[in-house]
Amino acid sequence: MLKPHFLAPFLIYSTLLASCGGGGATQEATESMSAAAQLGQLIFKDPSLSATGAMSCQTCHDPSIGHASPFAEAVVNVGPAADQKGLRTPPAINYLRYNGPFKFDTDGTPMGGFFWDGRANSLAEQAKGPFLGKAEMANSSASDVIAKLRQTNYADQFKKVFGADIFNDPNAAFERVAYALERYQIEDSDFAPFNSKFDAVNQGKEAFSPAELRGLVLFNRADKGNCAACHPSTKPDNAPAALFTDFSYDSLGVPRNADIYANNDANFFDKGLCGPVRTSLSSRVDLCGAFKVPSLRNVAKRKRFFHNGKFTTLEQVVNFYITRDTAPAAWYPADPLNVLVYNDLPALERGNVNVTEGPYNRTGLTPALDSQEISDLIAFLQTLNDR
Repeated sequence: MLKPHFLAPFLIYSTLLASCGGGGATQEATESMSAAAQLGQLIFKDPSLSATGAMSCQTCHDPSIGHASPFAEAVVNVGPAADQKGLRTPPAINYLRYNGPFKFDTDGTPMGGFFWDGRANSLAEQAKGPFLGKAEMANSSASDVIAKLRQTNYADQFKKVFGADIFNDPNAAFERVAYALERYQIEDSDFAPFNSKFDAVNQGKEAFSPAELRGLVLFNRADKGNCAACHPSTKPDNAPAALFTDFSYDSLGVPRNADIYANNDANFFDKGLCGPVRTSLSSRVDLCGAFKVPSLRNVAKRKRFFHNGKFTTLEQVVNFYITRDTAPAAWYPADPLNVLVYNDLPALERGNVNVTEGPYNRTGLTPALDSQEISDLIAFLQTLNDR
């Protein structure tokens, strides 16, 4: 981590959760949203607002898997002719209503922000990015987006909510599109249902199996999984239950993914906070390699893991965490003399990788978890799936 963390208590807070609903978006749930949020729902699902007419927000953020990427591939190749090469795995966007703008904490630790590199400061600002991203919805401008929106069957509804003359100013209309998407993600309970088995146990309605309970202990123990160092299992002040992220950043040394087109250039590196997508922190070489800590809610539903989608199963992820530095040859290439550890960062920036916290700090030792403990930890992670 980029800052010291304290071990979360072994016992989960017993929290009475506010009833947030769950499952699919029902007609009743839709009608309970504001008019702006209802527009946001239509926009979120509308592929006609992309250059190809085939990509919507929902295309990359599937509600059935926690609004994460539904693709088997690590990245998506899209754009106006489906020829633009993606750089990062689309992140899950559930529970982001509890996130905040990017900032440096009192001790200098980067926190908050949206996207893998925190370059957006709100859900609304984040919502605008994909519309104009060359490897996403690939519109040429805000005016291009609004020209498409004017042709939709909800254009009159948009004018009713935001003003009869709203389309006369495409930039203002684009801001209203972003606002509507933000309101949809805030108001629709499907984005933060808090209805997993973990939540039911906290409510006293269910009980963990022995394996799940052992997994929770391993999740929290600093000398074992130590997952809670970045993914606290306790309730924060601003949410009804644990979010399983502290919205910080970490440099994990995830292996380079050869399936990403940009990585064909041996001199190219995706360095997260310090670039190349985010440019405002390019001089902060101490932040190179750090990416946003995602929520672990619904993590067992995901098809790809980490910013570069290098891994496809939770078993791979957990094994990487516990053997990255005890058996690096299992994860990284080698030249005749050395294993090239942390090979997705330039050599001079590999010192940023977290090697001080468990389970990484076991070079020369046995891994922090054995096979049974890995199984138990994954059993617990599966209790975080929304129902």
